[in-house]
Amino acid sequence: MSTENEGTAVPADPAAPSAPPTPPSTTPDQRTTPVQATTPVQPTPQTPTPPPPPVAAPPSAHGPEATGATPAPAAAPAHAPAPTHAAAGGWPPPPPTVPAWGAPPPSASATPAPGSPRKRTGGLVAAVLAAALLAGGIGGGVGYWAAERGDDGVSSTTVSSGEAPAAFKREPGTVAAVAAQALPSVVTIQAKSGAAQGEGEGGTGTGFVYDQEGHIVTNNHVVASAAEGGTLSVTFPDGKAYDAEVVGRAEGYDVAVLKLTNAPKGLKPLPLGDSDKVAVGDSTIAIGAPFGLSNTVTTGIISAKNRPVASGDGSGGGNSYMSALQTDASINPGNSGGPLLDASGAVIGINSAIQSTGSGFGQSQAGSIGLGFAIPVNQAKNVAQQLIKTGKPVYPVIGATVNMNERGEGATIASQGSGGTPSVVPDGPAAKAGLKAGDVITGFGDRQIDSGPTLISEIWTHEPGDSVKITYERDGKTSTTTVTLGERTGDN
Repeated sequence: MSTENEGTAVPADPAAPSAPPTPPSTTPDQRTTPVQATTPVQPTPQTPTPPPPPVAAPPSAHGPEATGATPAPAAAPAHAPAPTHAAAGGWPPPPPTVPAWGAPPPSASATPAPGSPRKRTGGLVAAVLAAALLAGGIGGGVGYWAAERGDDGVSSTTVSSGEAPAAFKREPGTVAAVAAQALPSVVTIQAKSGAAQGEGEGGTGTGFVYDQEGHIVTNNHVVASAAEGGTLSVTFPDGKAYDAEVVGRAEGYDVAVLKLTNAPKGLKPLPLGDSDKVAVGDSTIAIGAPFGLSNTVTTGIISAKNRPVASGDGSGGGNSYMSALQTDASINPGNSGGPLLDASGAVIGINSAIQSTGSGFGQSQAGSIGLGFAIPVNQAKNVAQQLIKTGKPVYPVIGATVNMNERGEGATIASQGSGGTPSVVPDGPAAKAGLKAGDVITGFGDRQIDSGPTLISEIWTHEPGDSVKITYERDGKTSTTTVTLGERTGDN
């Protein structure tokens, strides 16, 4: 699993791919001018004339077979009288002269004779279309030039919409309406590390306005490089930039809260939704700065819920774990920390990680393949409130060390903890519930557990003090027990 990180990437838990570094902020300005197509209209003869008999055209290597033109009928109707030629200019006129390949075309005043086969310049048309696709500005000029050089008396007709785009009303709930409402509250974050970590190193991420006091919620890995003596700059879509400082960050949750040092008045916090009520198939809108392209809006759906995700934070610390919302909205490096919105414009998640097709650790340019993951907003809100209140995260725990490398058979309680300590904390939540080293936890509440990271992801969706039913296996026998979650303060 990849997160859009700053600095040197750190391998995530073996159960998941690791994170690519975040590219520096760039804001390319590329515009494409649409091509206005025009359609020449042939004039209608003023005086009705009898239908002409078929005229045999001279054979040509570029006849209907080559150009796609439709041949004339083989014979005139039997009852149609044959017109006579009284003079050289009578009806029908002689067949047009076919110029040799490469000869100059006839003059602009020459009008094709009625009834004669019309040749199609398919190759030329294809070339013009290709040029228009490659260079929109030139294509527009070509269209105008072609219209101006038409035959005398030939007009050009265009069709326009009844109203100008500025007058077009976008109904509430459309992507355009939701984006217009949310964009002013989404910011681009520039993080630079301090001298001790390499002056100037950092990257670009995203955040959103959490309250009117100037708090900004984002991912921990977006600001980790600047947390110790670095600098943070927050830029709004109107181009106004503000300095910011870290209020608190939770490495395990991958959530951080910033505070604008001189918060402007009139900030509009984004409304928070209810991630527990999200359904697979619901529409999603992601806003962020992928590869430094600020204020980028992408859309998709909720592809899955409760997806266990473990990813490195890129700052030399531990891993983060989440029971994530999966979306196919395009998320790339730089989207991290940005909001994932529902169709009403409410935040349902914080974009945090992507799965890429690269080789995992060491890949520098991971990109979206339609597998993006967001921290559910219900969890992120609890973390943000705790960080604003105390500056430190609080984690629910079961008081047992589980194996983080095995998958498929559940989460096995290790034989011992770190540094030779007991794997089950004496008198801790797991010990009180009767769990022992070697037990394999296969269920936590109503969630199936297949690994240590999955168990931690599920534990962290709860709060300290919650009572949860645990299903476990011991010596081939399945049993259940109830554990009351304890708490741990801080990341150390």
